[in-house]
Amino acid sequence: MVEISLLLTKISNFLTQQNIQSYVVGGLVRDILLGRETADIDIAIEADAVEIAPRVAAAFGGKYVLLDEVNKIGRVVLVNKEAPSTRGQRELDFSTVKGSIKQDLAQRDFTIDAMAIDLREIINQPLPLTPSPLKKGEIPARPPMLIDPFHGWDDLHQQVIRAVAQTAFESDGARLLRAVRLAAELGFSIDNNTEALIRRYSHLIASVAGERVREELLRLLAIPRAEQLLPYLDKLGLLTAIIPELAQTKEIKQPKEHFWDVFDHSLKTVVAVDFLLRQGAWEYASEEVLAVAPWSAGLNRHFELEVSNGSTRRSLLKLAALLHDIAKPQTKAIDASGRMRFLGHAKEGAAIAASILERLRFATKEIKLVEIMVRYHLRPGQMSHDELPSRRAIYRYFRDTGEAGIDIIFLSLADHLATRGPRLNLAHWRGHTQMANYVLAQHFEQESLVAPPKLIDGHDLINILGLSPGPKIGEFLEAVREAQASGELTTREEALSYIQKQLVSKAE
Repeated sequence: MVEISLLLTKISNFLTQQNIQSYVVGGLVRDILLGRETADIDIAIEADAVEIAPRVAAAFGGKYVLLDEVNKIGRVVLVNKEAPSTRGQRELDFSTVKGSIKQDLAQRDFTIDAMAIDLREIINQPLPLTPSPLKKGEIPARPPMLIDPFHGWDDLHQQVIRAVAQTAFESDGARLLRAVRLAAELGFSIDNNTEALIRRYSHLIASVAGERVREELLRLLAIPRAEQLLPYLDKLGLLTAIIPELAQTKEIKQPKEHFWDVFDHSLKTVVAVDFLLRQGAWEYASEEVLAVAPWSAGLNRHFELEVSNGSTRRSLLKLAALLHDIAKPQTKAIDASGRMRFLGHAKEGAAIAASILERLRFATKEIKLVEIMVRYHLRPGQMSHDELPSRRAIYRYFRDTGEAGIDIIFLSLADHLATRGPRLNLAHWRGHTQMANYVLAQHFEQESLVAPPKLIDGHDLINILGLSPGPKIGEFLEAVREAQASGELTTREEALSYIQKQLVSKAE
């Protein structure tokens, strides 16, 4: 909080010199009053923010970004020197006060974000933070400096998300998701009237810009221990409004091995991912279930890696878990023996998942990662039968899955848990986790299984063995890499001899 206080003091002094009335508003006020670390710095000014924000950027050596010319909103990005933070920068959003400050607050989304403090006052006296712990039901006296026309202070201490107005969601459909996300992040509940409004207007989320839905969805998926989050989104009508393709998976029955239908299985797979990544609980698990599952500091770092702005491998794995069986409804069939099959659902599901993420404006590398996870989510279970996979099988697995190979192993484990549910067979689970642990150990310990060093290249096959350029060159080189990975070849001479033997064999 010290860093923010110093920064606000500088901003206040600058705006006062310009004779501009200013207020801190929204998330910053809420988080300060909760004694909570905050990333949001929103400042409302009684002037044209699009004109003033560039001056602030110039004065503090920052960068100006125009956010909304029509509504007069501009962003100032300050880097290390002025405002070091965990990500190396601070973002200050300047908005233009619409009418009076009270009229401006009336247009905001939720009461806990419709509070303001005069920026001059916030730097002249200590900020009153929430006393801790509070007795149940106790609400401290409202700070005298607080501008709070909609009783956000009361809702803050009653831990309630309440819409400022009945028209809140009609004004901005992204608020539908934001209400759920705020409640989950803060551990609050949504009040009954606001919940009813969300249900009534849930369809409006489909008209919100994909980029904004993506941002809220990723923040929701980043929340740990959120076992009821996706079911709650479904209850509100939001989940299938965002991803209509999921509606088709409801009540699609599965073979007897499955405890849930396709839709509920998909939701449970997300919960199982959280459990396996040590981020949540699995109500059907004994201690042994998690104890035998793979985990390490290296794996934790892997899943914390940022993929694109706002996404991590952890959040994208959960998204892949949600979508991994998205094509089961259209691929369901009963074969001649009466067995239920979903042939091709992984490949077809990968294409559908990619289409969904494109619609929601995910980045290309995010789409590719999720697409590969969905396409190959059955592959770990196909690597071997009742024995550990060979080096050649492991090589082929990581060749085909690339950078998604580790993630897919965890998706496969989560799929297993969400298939059996309370009927989990511990012996089968131990076999699955043994395979997963072995493959991951081979991956981390023997890099040659993933990217074996090059022994020969296409020029060698042309110049030494007299082969003609063409696709056969690539096929022979891949055969060499497989043989390397399995330990059959280690030298250049062995590789050339291996190809010569293949050529003789084909000639015969």
